[in-house]
Parts: sequence; C-alpha cells; structure tokens
Amino acid sequence: MEQARVRLEAERRQTLARLGDLTDDFDAVVAASRDTNADDEHDPEGATIAFERSQVQALVRQAQEHLAEIVAAMARVDADTYGTCEDCGRPIGEGRLDARPVARTCIRCAGRPGERRR
Repeated sequence: MEQARVRLEAERRQTLARLGDLTDDFDAVVAASRDTNADDEHDPEGATIAFERSQVQALVRQAQEHLAEIVAAMARVDADTYGTCEDCGRPIGEGRLDARPVARTCIRCAGRPGERRR
C-alpha cells in the first residue's frame, strides 16, 4: 500500500500544480477582457475571450474533480480497500492502477455496457 500512497501523492502534487496554472490562466483571461474594449464576440481573428474563459473553466473543473478522486483513492488506501473493485470485489490489475491510480473498478467492470467508467 505504500507504493499506492506514493503514486497518489505524486498525482495529487501534479494536479495541484495544474490547478494553479489553470487558475493563473483564468485570471489572465479575465484581466484581458477587462483591459480591452474590443468586441470579442465578433472578432474575425480567432476565439473569443468568453470562449477562452469557458475552456479554462472546464479544465479547472476537471482538475478539481480529479483532485476529489485522488482524495477518495487515498481514503481507500487508509481503509485498506485500495486496489479492490467496488463492483465485483476482485483485485484491480496493477497495470490499470499504474495507468489510472484513482481507478475504483477493474477493467472488466469498467468495460461493461451502460457502466460509467471509473
């Protein structure tokens, strides 16, 4: 379980750094929209400021959700249930956990039709 804790802690640090970068990006887009009088909705040169802000907001939400998944995975490590499929109770393969440290289900259960990938 120590290897899982180390892996999750590294994932947490990366996600926090990404979240910090995205927050800086969002602040820069907001500042740019305040500092300009341009009609960004009709700018033929490219994406609108509103579109850019929306994109960054979506990435921030994804990073926040991933951070919550990491916290939940760390709680599973503490509860000694990390690496056990929440659906079937079988072990989650090491390869899956390497690729997706926050996985809650084994490949078999994650691939079932109608199931949400976790």
